[in-house]
Amino acid sequence: MLIKIDLHSTGFEPLVVLEHWQQAQSGIAASAAEAHFIGRVRGVAADGCALEALELEHYPGMTEQQLEQLARDCCSRHRVNRCLVQHRIGRVLPGEAIVLVAIGADRRGPAQRCCQELLEALKHHAPFWKREWRSDGSREWLSGNTPL
Repeated sequence: MLIKIDLHSTGFEPLVVLEHWQQAQSGIAASAAEAHFIGRVRGVAADGCALEALELEHYPGMTEQQLEQLARDCCSRHRVNRCLVQHRIGRVLPGEAIVLVAIGADRRGPAQRCCQELLEALKHHAPFWKREWRSDGSREWLSGNTPL
């Protein structure tokens, strides 16, 4: 099982990262199916106000280790062979990519199910602390997650 996890303190282009990930695996037997998800920051805060930015804080080292474990657990459960997780940290503007998850497997079902499960695990169990910066100048740490 190949797992690649990266945190980005500046913007990244998900499709470029995905292409590099796929090219790096060209010498390895290709996955018959891939599932991908790209998440971007919404322009609206949890309370409906316009959002200026979303800030993500984390503990270096611990966060990467936790993401690796979440990915490994999901990949094992679904018997997939490849996983890519790219996640932003720091200040992220509306419209910018915040997460990319890509899963490679022998069949589409396991790839899709693993991608969905891993996204939910990241949303609920990854050690990120999020603060919304609203365009009215207010800011607030989030205590919960957004629904599906």
